[in-house]
Amino acid sequence: MIDERKLAIHPVVQESVQHNARVLSNIRSLTASLFGVAAGILGLESYPGFLFYLTGTLVVSLLVFFTLAEARPARYFQSQLSDLWGAELFGGLSSFVLTWTLFYGLVRA
Repeated sequence: MIDERKLAIHPVVQESVQHNARVLSNIRSLTASLFGVAAGILGLESYPGFLFYLTGTLVVSLLVFFTLAEARPARYFQSQLSDLWGAELFGGLSSFVLTWTLFYGLVRA
């Protein structure tokens, strides 16, 4: 847990925390839809499609870790594990499946 002395030295600004979470949510939502488009165009079905989504989400998390968080996520997120690696993992799944099935149907029709 974060102790009082650490908070006094490096205060947490709630607006910045909310902004970072909003930016990360927007990135994940957009990439989930783009992964759905790609999976539909590639004609992936069943487990390979879901593995494509999980792999893509992992790649996006790594890119955010190294580019946006500059490999120091403690500076930008309160809870590194849940905010950076686990957030929106299943929240983007619905938009992935929606665009996946849409583009799969458009390509195969």
